Amino acid sequence: MNLLTILILMALGATIVSLVLGLYSMERGGEYDRVHSTRYMAARVAFQGVTLILLLIALFHAGA
Repeated sequence: MNLLTILILMALGATIVSLVLGLYSMERGGEYDRVHSTRYMAARVAFQGVTLILLLIALFHAGA
């Protein structure tokens, strides 16, 4: 496994963790949800963006 693959897997794992935390926050509701839900979902979007960029870099290098 090369470094790029490891980075992709780490970014994917971070995306999944932030998604689960965001869903838990929404399920819990109340003040906890108001404080944390948006933060977790914004982190999820950022991690998804990083994952997508890393996947595009991997595809570019595979075609080269």
